[in-house]
Amino acid sequence: QVQLAESGGGLVQAGGSLRLSCTASGRAFTTYIMGWFRQVPGKEREFVGVIRWSGGSTYYADSVKGRFTVSGDNAKNTVYLQMNSLKPEDTALYYCAAVSRPMYGSRLYRSYEYDYWGQGTQVTVSS
Repeated sequence: QVQLAESGGGLVQAGGSLRLSCTASGRAFTTYIMGWFRQVPGKEREFVGVIRWSGGSTYYADSVKGRFTVSGDNAKNTVYLQMNSLKPEDTALYYCAAVSRPMYGSRLYRSYEYDYWGQGTQVTVSS
């Protein structure tokens, strides 16, 4: 079984920054893509951004482009989410996600395509 463990959430004022981390552990596996989704109560889980280990390509939701950066270390199975210029509407439970097979196109943005999930870390942005 693969486990994903997130850290780095918290409370920050609007305009501030936070950095989330997520490390995958468990039995021998290969992750092809790792990244982040977020969810607020009463809404569906929303794509934030992911990184494809092969080539290092990154993909972002329009709402976070230019403010958030996904990076990571494939050898350590660790992915980061650097969040700058945070807004109150970024308040959510942020989930780390990973997939153990190649995936392309619109599938990248669908939460149900991901095989593994962390427990989530809360990010609260005050106005």
